[in-house]
Amino acid sequence: MPSHLIGLLLGMEEDWSSTFEELVRRLDLRVDHGGGTHTFATERITIEPFRLRAKPRYDLVIDRLAHWYYVPREWLKKVALMDGVYLMNNPFTFQSMEKHAAYCAMMRLGLKVPETWLLPSKHPPADNRFAYTAARYNLPFDLEEVAERIGYPLYMKPYDGGAWVGVTRIEDAEQLHRGYDESGQRIMHLQAAVDFDVFVRTLSIGAETMTMKFDPSQPMHDRYRLAHGFLDPGVGQEVVTIGRTVNAFFRWEFNSCETLVKDGEVHPIDYANACPDISVISLHYYFPWAIRTLLRWTVFCTVTGRPMQIDQDLTNWFRIGDDPDLSYGQRLAALHRLTDDYFGQDAYEEFCDRHLGHLDEVLVDLIDSPWFAALLERTVRGTFPAHEHERFVPHYRGLLGAWVDDARSRRPARS
Repeated sequence: MPSHLIGLLLGMEEDWSSTFEELVRRLDLRVDHGGGTHTFATERITIEPFRLRAKPRYDLVIDRLAHWYYVPREWLKKVALMDGVYLMNNPFTFQSMEKHAAYCAMMRLGLKVPETWLLPSKHPPADNRFAYTAARYNLPFDLEEVAERIGYPLYMKPYDGGAWVGVTRIEDAEQLHRGYDESGQRIMHLQAAVDFDVFVRTLSIGAETMTMKFDPSQPMHDRYRLAHGFLDPGVGQEVVTIGRTVNAFFRWEFNSCETLVKDGEVHPIDYANACPDISVISLHYYFPWAIRTLLRWTVFCTVTGRPMQIDQDLTNWFRIGDDPDLSYGQRLAALHRLTDDYFGQDAYEEFCDRHLGHLDEVLVDLIDSPWFAALLERTVRGTFPAHEHERFVPHYRGLLGAWVDDARSRRPARS
């Protein structure tokens, strides 16, 4: 009987990881596939010295740590190169999660990325070789001229940023200089602002994507807006295709994407997130979808023996992006076909239909259980100041309760 161990490489997160572990426990899965019965267990991975020739016990690792902690990143590289462990995400494209490379790649593929420039850092790197190099090769430049070529308003943001740190909206030259002066040694992008109608954030896990209305002006607990059908179907399909394209291109299978929609046109602005937010206090109503999809994808990958694809094989992608005879719509359709091929879309959907049909019922009962109510209350009390507990505990209970009601209304009646 094949037994699969799913490793969780975690930082400070307890809410989603505990829910995932509890869902695996309650499902007690037995999947008959390929002549054997497959079972599953989870384990939180610890950080310690490791022998490079040691064989890991994990079939798949959900990584939430290596984007900033280099010791586990090197362990991930080892188990990918030597042992064939399936990883979410590919550690060999982490450099591209500095937004710059992702912008460049998606521009080449023909997506409508706003006009973007990269600036030299305001203050030089701490390297004694810099003075000589700068004196010979660094050209002086007019910051205001660059901004005027882009056009106000614009955004200044770190080329490798995350969590909205260092992002500044620039309306005029005074704000431009102040923002640049305060950027220090960070390398910054200047990017044209898009006066959007809708801000969309998509969360992709494996072959599935959830599209959510997002309001970046709100505090994090209120940025994801509960809204259904807020995009025209064609625009919604385009948004999903863009997110899936980014992921399949870089071999990322756990990532979020931000796009701006203006007059029916979709502009991707941020789509390189090594550790997308899936906290229950952020996603609230959408949290159960994330846990469900994470389990579906991990089970599919381990049971079917899906090989982790380290190499990107960029030829087919660039063939589409470089073809001058393709319209934008034809290019999107071609990219969509490549993403379907990478994720094995048809095989994934058939597998889930055959083996995981009872998952939704178990998940609804879990989210509606006293166990989850206690987890939710602990998370709220551990996140918000004491004077806000009485407000936010019922707030989140209401949102998750709405999901339970909606999920049960969609469930077929038992005969």
